[in-house]
Amino acid sequence: MQKAIIVSYLTDKKNNLEELNELLSQGWKVVSQSSMGGGGMNTVHSLVILEK
Repeated sequence: MQKAIIVSYLTDKKNNLEELNELLSQGWKVVSQSSMGGGGMNTVHSLVILEK
């Protein structure tokens, strides 16, 4: 089974890295990671494909 998650990092420290870390702790493994166009200078997005 695969799952896609978009990880966003904002310079003011708002992000969803906790969600990604929780999935990894549940046994999900990263299959691939790709950078995505940002939402501005202060935002970075990454598409992460996970597999369990």
